[in-house]
Amino acid sequence: MDPTRLLPEVQYQFARSGGKGGQNVNKVATKAELYFDVARSALLSEDEKATLLQKLAGKLTTEGVLVLYHQTERSQLANREKVTEKFLDLVRKAFVRPRPRKATKPGRAAQEERRSEKKRRSDVKEARRRIDY
Repeated sequence: MDPTRLLPEVQYQFARSGGKGGQNVNKVATKAELYFDVARSALLSEDEKATLLQKLAGKLTTEGVLVLYHQTERSQLANREKVTEKFLDLVRKAFVRPRPRKATKPGRAAQEERRSEKKRRSDVKEARRRIDY
């Protein structure tokens, strides 16, 4: 799934940032806030919506809106680009399916090593026990 197709539904708002910017901090709205309504998206299928709602649950509002922000850069444009990258990465990672684990058995050498280590420990403990006076 290509997350860039979701960009038309993304909305931005800008606010005053608390980051660096010198005298501009109190005058210019450089903080970029990104809003994406997962629950009402027309570009996502129901399965895709369910996946995003489940995997991004900690970043969603109660209405199912994804809210991200970025404020470390001095310019509004740079913050907007950074928050967009963050959004695309989040969506991309949400749709990655983990590879199924293949069940394997330990090899013959590993089994032999385990047995010899058990025997070694057994001998050490046995040596501690037997003391003839």
